[in-house]
Amino acid sequence: MARGAEDGEGAKKAPEVFTLLVEVGRKEGDGLPESATGGALMCLAPGRDEAEAVRETVKLLETAGLAPLHVSSYGSRAEREAEGHDISPEEAALMERALRENAVIVLQTTLFHDENGES
Repeated sequence: MARGAEDGEGAKKAPEVFTLLVEVGRKEGDGLPESATGGALMCLAPGRDEAEAVRETVKLLETAGLAPLHVSSYGSRAEREAEGHDISPEEAALMERALRENAVIVLQTTLFHDENGES
């Protein structure tokens, strides 16, 4: 193996899975219920770095007809574990699947509604 590949110089970084919270607004044809004003999607997204995971997730959600407004990252699995986050066996399995399939996985969707229940 070449020295650069051993010490990371010049070698591509292995993908990691990042946990992202993506807030979405409304857009015609987005598939959200009429009463919703938007929503939040908790996603697992693979990437060689956080920026790539965010870019690919936003691009995917836009392709799906959603309108991403803001992305917050909770970091990579290693970063979350170092901060003491509990990662359930189910979530760990989904992280492995996201890596294996190079896929963005939506863990949870929360819809937003205005206080009066009107859109």
